[in-house]
Amino acid sequence: MIKNLAYLSLMFALVISACSTTKDLPAGQKLYTGGEVNFTDKDLSKKEKSLLTEDLTALLRPKPNGKIGPFRFKLYIYQKTKTTKTKGLKHWLNTKFGEPPVLASDVDLTANITILQNRLQNRSYFQAQVTGDTISKDKKAKAVYTVSAGPSYKYRNIIFPTGTDPLDTAIKATASETILKKGEAYNLDAIKAERLRIDARLKEKGFYYFAPENLIFSAFDTTIAGHQIDAYMKVKNDVSERARRVYTINKIYIYPAYSLRDTALKLDSAVKYNWYNVIDRRRRTIRPYVFKNTVLLHPGEVYNRTDHNNSLNRFIELGPYKFVKNRFEDVSADSSKLNAFYFLTQYPRKSLSVDLLGRTTSANYNGTQININWRNRNTFKGAEALTVTLFGSTDGQIASSNGGYALSQVGINTTLSWPRFISPFNFKADNAYIPRTNLSLGYSVINRSQLYNLNSFNGSFGYQWKQNVHKSHELNLLAITYVKPASVTELYLDSIRRTPNPALKHVIDPQFTFGPSYSYTYTNTTETYRTNTFYYNGRASTSGLLTGLFMGADTLGGNAKKVFGTNFNQYIKLENEIRFFHKLGAKSTIAARVIASAGLPYGNSTILPYSQQFFIGGANSLRGFRARSIGPGTIDPLANNPNGFIGDQSGDIKLEGSLEYRPHLFSIVYGALFFDAGNVWNAKSAATLPGGTFSKNFLSQLATDVGAGLRFDASVLVLRTDFGFPLTRPYKSDTAKDKVVFNLAIGYPF
Repeated sequence: MIKNLAYLSLMFALVISACSTTKDLPAGQKLYTGGEVNFTDKDLSKKEKSLLTEDLTALLRPKPNGKIGPFRFKLYIYQKTKTTKTKGLKHWLNTKFGEPPVLASDVDLTANITILQNRLQNRSYFQAQVTGDTISKDKKAKAVYTVSAGPSYKYRNIIFPTGTDPLDTAIKATASETILKKGEAYNLDAIKAERLRIDARLKEKGFYYFAPENLIFSAFDTTIAGHQIDAYMKVKNDVSERARRVYTINKIYIYPAYSLRDTALKLDSAVKYNWYNVIDRRRRTIRPYVFKNTVLLHPGEVYNRTDHNNSLNRFIELGPYKFVKNRFEDVSADSSKLNAFYFLTQYPRKSLSVDLLGRTTSANYNGTQININWRNRNTFKGAEALTVTLFGSTDGQIASSNGGYALSQVGINTTLSWPRFISPFNFKADNAYIPRTNLSLGYSVINRSQLYNLNSFNGSFGYQWKQNVHKSHELNLLAITYVKPASVTELYLDSIRRTPNPALKHVIDPQFTFGPSYSYTYTNTTETYRTNTFYYNGRASTSGLLTGLFMGADTLGGNAKKVFGTNFNQYIKLENEIRFFHKLGAKSTIAARVIASAGLPYGNSTILPYSQQFFIGGANSLRGFRARSIGPGTIDPLANNPNGFIGDQSGDIKLEGSLEYRPHLFSIVYGALFFDAGNVWNAKSAATLPGGTFSKNFLSQLATDVGAGLRFDASVLVLRTDFGFPLTRPYKSDTAKDKVVFNLAIGYPF
């Protein structure tokens, strides 16, 4: 044992020696290891010192060489690959992965002292003093800055303009919304934010030419007892007359076929439509009524920045336009009216593209897909987008535990999207987002090698719209799916006969579903400045509701009904998914997910159609188990399996939860420690699946796992590796073989 420890110590010493980065420094130079900020104030709280230290340290320049643990690998690579050549492997390694040494002589103490002192004064410490020095040891040196912050000055009063002209009155009217509060410490960043807030409010009231720079906070009195100050909000004396005016909209002009070669406005050729004018040099490239959903400003109304910005966003969301340029012009020098101009540059109307994809699926399949897409962005001159996609894909399983039968698919999808509601009712939306009406039709042939071929038809008609930046809705008035087997092999039929699991037969049963669905999504996860972010998606769908009611469908009662010669499915289905993210520092996160979903077959059905059932397990689910290998309930997927084929385990009810800690390790590499739990169950009991029905004992039937992994997050692509270890299985069996499951996937699991 001692001998082994000696060998390990020797190897560690060799690594340390090999990674030494100071022996190759220029003569007389020292490696800069970073800056340190120390406070002498005894009155500062521990929390305030910590926040100030973090803030000030981030301002220090230069930054020292980056480290992974105790080692400066980039500097080491730079030193070992240094070369005078401008080509070759050494030069490439040196320039791409190396980092030149940051020397103590590069540090400008005086400049850093000035920066730190200014920041402290901007953070209410008006009497702050900073000194700096360097401390050396061997061939390394660090900078130490000693700070005497002094007292923090707080607001006693925030005083807004008291004048009676329209501008002063409008500014004073925003006082109740101020972000500056009595008793809070002075902060220059907060003052800048306050000026931006006031400017935004004034832009809603018609002050088009006003700017944040027209405001000034002045007359700070630092002699008030208790280190308090009075802050006076004022409009600068030299503000122009235009900045003080309230502007209204005069006329609106739209150029739907604009190019950079167009220099003349040609106002005499404008065609008036409702409240705006269209100037189309190419004669009817798009119908004028389209812009009713985009132009939110109206003649005679006071200029409003929200309507202005929302209009610009809606022009882009229409679809045919690549660029939108806008400008406002005074009607005359002494006028308080504006003419608005929108110059729209089109995409090519028709386009053809080819996508070649590599992918991993939730069922542990790896494969490729090719899409050939044809698109018309302005099909009927109403900004309708027609997209036709021909696709083909093939997927297979490597080292699979369920047979590895390859899956291939070819088909066509067609979608026609209108940038408005197609409805007998008049819906009005005035936010930044264009509502859409979508009609889609598709057909595909699904081939499971050596098992079966399926013909699949689908279609839908419905609406998509965003309520605001956080909330979105999707309502399909009708969604139709029809799946019918084209051929089934004896191998698969033999599996159905030998295995009691009805899910195998359910895959090849004809499936006919039709009905409405509604989905609601709320998310603020794109707001990365938040400590806590949240995502929720809820979906409700049904099939054959009214049809089954009118026809009196009752399969259990021997009264199964058909539509177009096929038994149709009847069910009600509710799905819920919640995700929660809590930031731990700048880059590390705790993430949690809960899924609670259920489908209830009734009337013409005793089980959900296969395409609507729930599955669990795999790279994006329970990572300690193979994909779709858990459930329903306590069913053992490996029991009664004489020919080695295991079908996907499915159910009508799904409960799933995950908790994951995602620490930032270095560079683009993140770690993960996770815990997963969940299962699926059937809503109704089946004689061939004892233990597969949801009951009061559902908690004891949850499968659980723990694991660890790495995420290589390059922003545009995330490569993920996970090792999952099963903790508990819902079934009591010795047939389970997996002690650890490795998952390789693209993207985060949630």
